[in-house]
Amino acid sequence: MTKRVVITGIGAITSVGLDMPSTWAALLEGKSGAGPITLFDASQFDVQFAAEIKNFEPLNYMDRKTARRSDRVVQIALAATAEALRQAGLEITDEIADDVGVIVGTGIGGEKTHYDQISILLERGPRRVSSFALARILPDMPAGQISISYGPRGPNHSVSSACATGADSLGEAFEIIRRGDALAVIAGGTESCLAPSALAAFDRSGVLAHYDGDPREACRPFDATRNGLLMGEGAVILILEDLDFARRRGAKPLAELVGYGATADAFHISAPSEEGMGAAKAIWRALRKAGLEPEDIDYIHAHGTGTRLNDHLETLAVKHAFGEHAYRLPLSSTKSMTGHMMGAAGAIGAAVAVMAIRENKIPPTINLHTPDPECDLDYVPNRARETPVRAAMVNAFGFGGHNAVLVIKEM
Repeated sequence: MTKRVVITGIGAITSVGLDMPSTWAALLEGKSGAGPITLFDASQFDVQFAAEIKNFEPLNYMDRKTARRSDRVVQIALAATAEALRQAGLEITDEIADDVGVIVGTGIGGEKTHYDQISILLERGPRRVSSFALARILPDMPAGQISISYGPRGPNHSVSSACATGADSLGEAFEIIRRGDALAVIAGGTESCLAPSALAAFDRSGVLAHYDGDPREACRPFDATRNGLLMGEGAVILILEDLDFARRRGAKPLAELVGYGATADAFHISAPSEEGMGAAKAIWRALRKAGLEPEDIDYIHAHGTGTRLNDHLETLAVKHAFGEHAYRLPLSSTKSMTGHMMGAAGAIGAAVAVMAIRENKIPPTINLHTPDPECDLDYVPNRARETPVRAAMVNAFGFGGHNAVLVIKEM
């Protein structure tokens, strides 16, 4: 018998808040986390702003030894995990540890450590490279360190599918519980790649927003004047549980994860497939697994990067998948506020979907002032909206042609 999967806890460390309540409040207010880059000297770069996490102190969440040996991408994942476990009321005792998994991904991994250690190698030689460099760089370390810190001994691995990572991680965790291989899974995504190397690489690829005004206005998903994405960082972790297990321990589910669809474009390393058909097929798969019709979806957390091509093709994908219902369906992109959290993008989308269902509120797409004839759906421009949300969808599409879609509904 296939298990039902519920969400019982959410933790978030983002550029607009150091926990999920403050992040959610900021998103409803339309608050942007963008500002001048402070993590390194960006004065030589054409783009000098990003959506950084502010005032994060690792020692508030972990001991000094763990903090010293961990890259920021791991530190923020541990912090988000602590919040998620606390809300879920899940204590990982020895009795259940073998049945609790960790599926936490990152699109890039420990990029700051990578950059710093390469600099040391080139300037001071190989013997000066840190003995902890490898452990700080590897992309499986968020999942590994969560297990080491909190004790789960069930299925444990790291998904890496670029900007679809967070959604794919949740989807894999969903499938693990459905088939009975775990009672609970700590799942989500984390990213902290704000280093000179990554900023240069993203800018040279032509995907970053260039803007001479207030950085908070730079990312403009679905707007006719949009010209690129805003780099962000953050970690979002959700606790997924088998419904029967959650009930036995007295947990209060926040929502139910009912669908996951994944496809590949098999088309281009960065551009989506023509007409957005790869994404549309992922949407259809997620709906089919959820047992829902297109008309049952009340809100889509859009991928909405703010790039010319992606926003247009996501619009086409939604039209292909939803038909006439697409024009009645609100969708919004919180990347306009948090920036693109890369490996955590799909996970923040899932968290927002849960909160939209819980509170019947949809956060806006900010900076959407000039309509684009090619993006003609309801993107909830600039102001949050109160409306019934019984079922929500999360879109996440990544470089390499990865498409991942989740469906979440009320209990």
